[in-house]
Order: sequence, then structure tokens, then C-alpha cells
Amino acid sequence: MLPGMEAVKTPARSRLARDEARLWRIPFLGGLDILQARFIRQAFARHTHEVFTVGVVHQGAAAFWNRGAEHVAQGGSVMLINPDEVNTGHSFAESGYVHLVVYPSAEQLQMVAGQITGKSVSRLYFAQSVATAPEVARRLTAAHRLLVTPEATQLAQEMALQDALVCLVSSLGEKNYKPQPMGREPSIAGWVREYLEEHACENVSLDDLARLTQRSSFHLTRVFGREFGLPPHAYQVQVRIRRAQGWLRAGQGLTQVALAAGFNDQSAFSNQFKRHVGVTPGQYARSSDPKIS
Repeated sequence: MLPGMEAVKTPARSRLARDEARLWRIPFLGGLDILQARFIRQAFARHTHEVFTVGVVHQGAAAFWNRGAEHVAQGGSVMLINPDEVNTGHSFAESGYVHLVVYPSAEQLQMVAGQITGKSVSRLYFAQSVATAPEVARRLTAAHRLLVTPEATQLAQEMALQDALVCLVSSLGEKNYKPQPMGREPSIAGWVREYLEEHACENVSLDDLARLTQRSSFHLTRVFGREFGLPPHAYQVQVRIRRAQGWLRAGQGLTQVALAAGFNDQSAFSNQFKRHVGVTPGQYARSSDPKIS
């Protein structure tokens, strides 16, 4: 099992001899599906998909037919099936397998490749059906985890997905999709920072920042990170926490502050606050109360 994969846990009941699967429709990049499943008895007939099938095996091993041969994807490996390729699928062992799958379209991955290279990409292809690519597996797993976490900000979810797909395309794409050299662009980074300050407590998207800067989301996040040492989503959370500190010092209630700062609920607020400040919002509020000696 690769580092970071332990975050994906199989429910205790899935130890029974039964198949379990859950599918989410993610709205980012125009929409794509992601799947988490444990398959023991499931056997897929020969079929095709209109989109790419990119899976990370977490437990056990998956067997499938693709491109005229049988393949086995062991735990930690990445499964890659191009659009319209005939494939099957079943467990390689009686104990089954657990995997995460993302289904990006050809247009979505071509857009990602185009943002990486700065050039138009008309076709993208994965030459391998199974790849040992620990960093790709780790980033896809991290993105999957964040995409199904309700309390995560939209910007954090979009950036995790972008990060995973950039790593996938640049690492495993048939062609050499490598980022162009990047210089400093302080004005672009400054516009993004100013926008995040003004809209810190709102749902900001990568599209918002791209329209603001007239740059691709991939380029602007690289520029911002180089200039300020933080990705845009982390900077936004930092601004939220700083404002929450001020509101707590002013005596506002925890629930009121959590909502005003843009968090979905008090639990999400408390978790982020402690990560940044070292104490819970309640502890911070009590320490700021002049009536408490």
C-alpha cells in the first residue's frame, strides 16, 4: 500500500463476500464521474467507455482484458484504459479488490495537457494498461478523498483534481507533456491574492481566477505558489482563519463566526482553526475574554 492510501478505508461490512460500489458526479472541468468500489464477485463483460478509465488499486488485485491481452493490476498500481478500447474486469483473487476510479473525457485531459505545454493538444493516449506510478497513485487518491469531503472548499477540491490530472498526464501520457519554464509574474499573483482577500469567505473557483488573470488555471496556480509560497486554496483558508480570529476576539459566537468565515459547519471550522492556530476556536475565544483571568 502506498503512503497516503491508508485514508481510503473499506467499511467493516465489506469484508463479507459481497460487492460494494459508490459513484459520485463531480461538477468540475465540466463534470466527471468518480467511483470507489470493492469487487469480489463482479465480472464485467467486454465493453467500452466513451471516456478514459483511470483506476488506483488499493487492496487485492484486479484482472482485466485490454488491447488484446490479460493484465493484472496489483495494489498500488494505476489502471489505464483509453476511450473506446474494449475491456473486461474481475478480481484476480477470491478476496476481491478495492479501487478508486476517475473517468475524465478526452476533451478534459487534452485541456490539461494543453495547459501544461501551452500548446493545443488534439489527441492524448496512454500506452500502458497498467503502470507502477506511486506519485500518480498518491495524487489521484488525495484528490478522490478531497472531492468526496463535503467540508472541503471548492477551490481546494478543484486544485486537488487539477494537480492529480496534471501528474497523470505529464507522467504517463504517451508524449512528453512537460511544463514550460516559468518566470516571475508578480502582477498576476497580486491580482489573485487581492481577489482571494476580497472574496475569502465565498466559494471561489479556478475559473473565477482564470477569468480574472486571463491565464490558464495551471499557469496562475504555479505563478501564485512561486510568489507567495502557498497555493491559492491554502491562502484563502488562511485569510478565513485570520478573520475568524478577529471576530472571536470581538466576542462573536462560534457558530456565527464559522458561517461568516465561509465554513460549511462548525466541525469543519474547528478542524481548520486548530490546524492553523494550535487551539480550538472555543479555547481561543475563552483566552480572548477579558473577564477570564
